[in-house]
Amino acid sequence: MNVRPLQDRVILKRIEEEETVRGGIIIPDSAREKQQEGEVVAVGSGKRLEDGTVLPLEVKAGDRVLFGKYSGTEIKLDGDEYLIVKEDEILGITHSAGADE
Repeated sequence: MNVRPLQDRVILKRIEEEETVRGGIIIPDSAREKQQEGEVVAVGSGKRLEDGTVLPLEVKAGDRVLFGKYSGTEIKLDGDEYLIVKEDEILGITHSAGADE
């Protein structure tokens, strides 16, 4: 992927949860609610403050994060779907890149 987000924006790839259904009922993708967890693919340089300094982002590539239901803008690159959000729209980090599992 040859896209770099600007300033305090982050590119996420949704993490698809595996669907296990009781009774053999399969819910089609179009009826399922979109997952609100994603993996950070790329981050911008940081948020520019009023005095001109740049505040680096807290998230980094590889982090798994939670984001709001109606957050960001969906884009499609090279056949894959991504979400561009501002760091403010990220609610929390569930697993940090490089952390022990």
